[in-house]
Amino acid sequence: MTNSAAQRPPLFLKPHEERRLKAGHLWVYSNEVDTARSPLTAIEAGQCVDIFSSRGQWLGWGFANSYSLISARIISHQRKQGFDLAFVFQRLQQALQLRRQFYAKPYYRLVFGESDLLPGLVVDRYGEHLVGQTTTAGMNLRQDLIAEALQELLQPKSLLWRNDVGVRQLENLPLETRQQIGTTPDETELQENGLCFRVPLLQGQKTGWFYDQYQNRTRLAFLVSNKHILDLCSYVGGWSIQALANGAETALAVDASPRALEFCQENARLNHLEKGLSTLQADVFDALRELRHTNRKFDLIIIDPPAFIKRKKDLKVGTLAYQRLNQAAMQILQPGGLLMTCSCSYHMDHSRFQGLVTAAGRHVDRDLQLLHYGGQAPDHPVHPAMPETRYLKALLLRCLLRG
Repeated sequence: MTNSAAQRPPLFLKPHEERRLKAGHLWVYSNEVDTARSPLTAIEAGQCVDIFSSRGQWLGWGFANSYSLISARIISHQRKQGFDLAFVFQRLQQALQLRRQFYAKPYYRLVFGESDLLPGLVVDRYGEHLVGQTTTAGMNLRQDLIAEALQELLQPKSLLWRNDVGVRQLENLPLETRQQIGTTPDETELQENGLCFRVPLLQGQKTGWFYDQYQNRTRLAFLVSNKHILDLCSYVGGWSIQALANGAETALAVDASPRALEFCQENARLNHLEKGLSTLQADVFDALRELRHTNRKFDLIIIDPPAFIKRKKDLKVGTLAYQRLNQAAMQILQPGGLLMTCSCSYHMDHSRFQGLVTAAGRHVDRDLQLLHYGGQAPDHPVHPAMPETRYLKALLLRCLLRG
């Protein structure tokens, strides 16, 4: 495993393939590599490489992997740097400084991959506990070094690698979990907007909580007073509990996972809000059919589903699923009611998502007013040269009966 500047083999690009990298993008695709000059099979998975244009101009250094369609990811544009403890500590410290500007308490995504100039690394902070993911071979090989830097920076009680995400398979990496520092508890508590939430760290979705929706949940809190709320794909109640805390009359949390709903109920009790909460364990489409059949109506509906489009080839089927979901929700929304509809599928771009929501309204005779277009919270910063890092879409709409 090479980390120093002196040991990096070259990776040459085909003619003109450097343009995107010069504009700031960090990925090199396999079809952009001149394999005659730099055979990918000669490079070990996760090895540090120097990246050159076809004319020999140095473009940066990064981690390579011949198994992946993304053959290399740029880590640095400083040629003399190496991926050592000092370098990792500096990048982590830089990431921490950003979060401390926006968050008063230590509950946030500390590292967001490419946007924090650490491609393939995600670290979520739950107070004194850290949960991380390494989704590239380069970062996976260097877990010990990253852990050492995190220990020096934060002195956490625990660090767990939750490397059970399917994207690792694109890098030919196994799905696994690994305890690196201390002992990670099954559950922990976090705070958001003055409320306490108990979340599962070992078996929860993502790393246990969806920090990316923080600002969207906060924005909605000002619009819920005296309303009846439907929270679809509620998970542990991030939307529902905050709605009740800000004056919602009732909240119905719907999720397919009984364990998620147990946490949702526990979080209502933690915040003395159990009176207004009810839960329904069901597939979201089945739940919407049942609610329509029983003539239930809501003043505000939140749709925050898992990614329907995990691969580009899923785009057509996923688009139809999002449209069906939004149509069904609009049909049980009170006239003039509010809809917060979200997508975390980065293969679904913003204009396409807005278009399908508009089409959903048209199919069920609703006129829509777009009130706000939200995205991910500042602990998930967007790399301006990489649209792939701008994945979360959250539309707040008013739905009117078509006149």
